[in-house]
Amino acid sequence: YGDIPISERMTLDGAVNKTGILLSLCFGGAFIGWNIPQLMLPAMLIGFVLAMVTIFRRPEKAGSTAPLYALSQGIFLGGISLVFESQYPGIAIQALALTFGILTSLLFCYKSGLILPTQNFRLMLVSAISGIFLLYLVNFIMSFFGSTLSFITSNSPMSIGISLFIVGVAAFSLVLDFDFIEEGAEKGLPKYMEWYGAFSLMVTLIWLYLEILRLLAKIRSR
Repeated sequence: YGDIPISERMTLDGAVNKTGILLSLCFGGAFIGWNIPQLMLPAMLIGFVLAMVTIFRRPEKAGSTAPLYALSQGIFLGGISLVFESQYPGIAIQALALTFGILTSLLFCYKSGLILPTQNFRLMLVSAISGIFLLYLVNFIMSFFGSTLSFITSNSPMSIGISLFIVGVAAFSLVLDFDFIEEGAEKGLPKYMEWYGAFSLMVTLIWLYLEILRLLAKIRSR
């Protein structure tokens, strides 16, 4: 990437600033979703389509798609948080506090070298994420036939244990996002990768928040 002008290269500050913008849009969307929960499902679908386009088709367009993704997913999160909050008062703020507590802790561990994203670390995480995705896909398909995988949807000790494991996988995925952003800045990747790095971090944070919300709901329902 040596032929890219310095002003057109990815920087750590640039990625951090763009993450801040996406977080602000997400919180703004959450305020809308909390007050107009009817927008929750359309926003979720729009966010999913934008994520797929950004990841698989147009990473260079992340400057346009990432802010729209953050806003739409924020609306979805606001709506789903309201649903959980109506059943378990206080759960949304607990999930939010845990999410940002984990983010801060893992950023500290990563920067201090306590956690190193080695090749084996990456392979284990990718394998775990693939397995989780397949489980959720099977559960989603089964739901059309009036059934679910009870060991991931119930509030049994086994289900809570699986949820804890999934929260752990989502949390450690943040380390890969930190590493991607730092490596990208060191290598001088194109400027649009600042948006892509911030987008990747947002995807993981949203997943982590949702998994913590589900875990807390299982614990509270016992």
